[in-house]
Amino acid sequence: MPLTLEIVTPEGKAFNGVVQDVVLPTERGEINVLPGHQPLLTMVEPGEVQATMDSGREYLAVDKGFARVQNDVVSILTEGAINVEEIDLNFVENARQKAEDALKKAREEGRDPAEVEKLESRARFAITQQLVKKRH
Repeated sequence: MPLTLEIVTPEGKAFNGVVQDVVLPTERGEINVLPGHQPLLTMVEPGEVQATMDSGREYLAVDKGFARVQNDVVSILTEGAINVEEIDLNFVENARQKAEDALKKAREEGRDPAEVEKLESRARFAITQQLVKKRH
């Protein structure tokens, strides 16, 4: 009995498919979700989601968010998600540097906390992508 994994970002669905198991990065460490898992609602930390499929293992970098497990459906709502194969390290490094520079400037100027949080999120997700890509 397989699981359905769906990963949703503000831009839309980043992943939707049938998997045998899913490993999630949570605030209490990684958890492995198998078919028949108890209902669960947990925070997702920036890191790597691993999904086992018939064709092999799929790795995705995700930003912070929430995961719900219910009736063999794993739903992840996150600020960002990307398949490890699609990560361009040069692009991500450039994005990280721009975000960190903008963040430093925003803090110095005392900008709106919501804007600072958005810049922190961009820098955090860029770093997460770099770490996940370097593992694979």
